[in-house]
Amino acid sequence: MSAVRFKGRFAGRVLVVTGAAQGIGRALAIRAAEEGGKVLFIDRADFTGAVAAEARDAETAAFNADLETYDGAAAAMRFAVERFGGIDILINNVGGAIRMRPYAEFEPQHIDAEIHRSLMPTLYCCHAVLPHLFARGGGTIVNVSSNATRGIHRVPYSAAKGGVNAVTQALAMELAERNIRVVATAPGGTEAPPRRIPRNAAGDTAEEEAWMGNVVHQVKQSSFMKRYGTIEEQVAPILFLASDEASYITGSVLPVAGGDTG
Repeated sequence: MSAVRFKGRFAGRVLVVTGAAQGIGRALAIRAAEEGGKVLFIDRADFTGAVAAEARDAETAAFNADLETYDGAAAAMRFAVERFGGIDILINNVGGAIRMRPYAEFEPQHIDAEIHRSLMPTLYCCHAVLPHLFARGGGTIVNVSSNATRGIHRVPYSAAKGGVNAVTQALAMELAERNIRVVATAPGGTEAPPRRIPRNAAGDTAEEEAWMGNVVHQVKQSSFMKRYGTIEEQVAPILFLASDEASYITGSVLPVAGGDTG
């Protein structure tokens, strides 16, 4: 089933999408541009500009940044303002488990890496965007979390995404009086094309591949629908929450995992 486009839904809005070079981030940034938004694609991949150019007849730009650093997050938000004159919507999509293994098998540096990958970019970007949303008189932040807050072989990643949920709820309460909504989706397992940049640059051992297989089995069995979702099934709820259609929703984390609430 092809995705439904809502022509003009984001007309006049500036959207910043992080992790926009691959997977869910790529698809949602392109679709937001096709629906009328001015979209900044942010990623550290060197092909981010080419991805942004795929949104034809749309106003897009690309910016390379390492969002695991605060300087990277702040620079990306400044660029969006310089390029488009402001920011209305921030979609925090950076994250993803680097390793799949029982918690006892994680080394301390691996734990730190998972937290830096899947929590800190959201924390940093939420903070860095605030002056620009204040200047705009309001706005929306959509965080992409995960239903893996309950799941096997990803404890540090699960902790990071639990942190994203907490940031979403606490920040929403704090910012409501400033006309800023903060919401999140919690995707489950998602079918996606092979990554151009792998989640684990070191590659997986045979043992890690077996542990990954256990994760896939658990994710499908935990879903009422017994399957992975599609990228389109993840993009639609994210953009709904980003839009004015969700104007009375804030502080919510929406599970998008075939019935598995995480």
